Amino acid sequence: MTLEDNEAIAAPAVHIAKPQTLRVLCTEITPFRQLQARAQRDLGFELAFEQHDFVTAQRLAATEPDRYDIYDQCFHNLDIVWHWRAIKPIEIDRIDLWPRVNDLTKKGCINAAAPLGFGDAPVTRLYVQQDNTLSSMPTPYLSMLPTVHNFDSFGINETATGIDTDRDVHSWAELLNPRWRGHVSIVDEPAIGIFDLALAFRAARKMAFKELGNMTVDEIDHLLDFALALKRKGHFHTFWRTAPEATALMESGDVWAGSMWSPSAVALKSRHLRIRQAVPVEGYRAWHGGLCLARHLTGHRLDQAYAYLNWSLSGWPGAVVARQGYYMSVTEPVRDHLEPEEWDYWYEGKPARRILNDPEGKPAIQLGAVRSGGSYWSRALHIALWNTTMDEHNYLVRRWAELVREPAGGLKRAS
Repeated sequence: MTLEDNEAIAAPAVHIAKPQTLRVLCTEITPFRQLQARAQRDLGFELAFEQHDFVTAQRLAATEPDRYDIYDQCFHNLDIVWHWRAIKPIEIDRIDLWPRVNDLTKKGCINAAAPLGFGDAPVTRLYVQQDNTLSSMPTPYLSMLPTVHNFDSFGINETATGIDTDRDVHSWAELLNPRWRGHVSIVDEPAIGIFDLALAFRAARKMAFKELGNMTVDEIDHLLDFALALKRKGHFHTFWRTAPEATALMESGDVWAGSMWSPSAVALKSRHLRIRQAVPVEGYRAWHGGLCLARHLTGHRLDQAYAYLNWSLSGWPGAVVARQGYYMSVTEPVRDHLEPEEWDYWYEGKPARRILNDPEGKPAIQLGAVRSGGSYWSRALHIALWNTTMDEHNYLVRRWAELVREPAGGLKRAS
């Protein structure tokens, strides 16, 4: 199948004459409850969001493409959905702000001095080629419109432990430290959680990988065997699927260290808990979200979809996600919709000059607080790898399920 065979690309643009509800299949990355009303007001049509965890959203996207119009996910979840032709190419000339999308997406790094990072960097599957394969070679068509992204590490519950994260925690190897025994949590998503463990074992010099972002079966086996042994000794408290789960685990005091996404850290700070994300010397585990067009879109429904894609880069949505710690691929329009104090804290890495609110308007960031890792540009210089769906993903999923199902052993330390 070639691009010329794709009738949606060949079809002429049609004026939106009869607005219909645009359906968006998404994950919790999308704070749709804060976005929906404004999007509907600005765009002039209704939006319906269907939110699931990463694994479920990917499965629905691949197997039920008529269920949605927009697929809002991450680049590391793209290959399977693209393989099943559930989504269609995006015409770059219909994306108004494409020239202003930054180099982290278009080239894979923020500048020539920065490492690309292992794994599924967005640029490696950004452009649709003539034969419908995906690669970094620029063409007039995109597989996914790059939007929200971040640089993840792990969180430390300073309230429960009294640890000074900035002073005492500097490596992914900390996740294996016996002082956290019984109070460690890892995200239950194979294409994400496996790399938190891999980075930890590599940093602790317990494992080496030929290619960190694309492990062999033997490497997966060794890594999961090590993790299973730790679990049987009672090292891990649990594995979580959603940010609210991770937030609750930290808030309860059951978890002291583990995988953590920025919205959880912000939510916990709004509840006056001292939670800090580590700045590992080995670099961050980065991820990049984006928007895809369902294969069935034509005519005015396709026009609506493009209107939503353009709105997503317009600045106001980026300001909303900034308040939960996420970045947008087009930065300057976001600045126009943030207060100067917000921009300075979230993007520039400067101390907060006043108390700052979360996306729901609740005070979260205290006066004088500084974001871990500093500015957007400083953090983007230190990417170890990207969330990735590896060649041996199906095998990994089976071994990962074994790890998650395995009963935890040993006695947890008293909180």
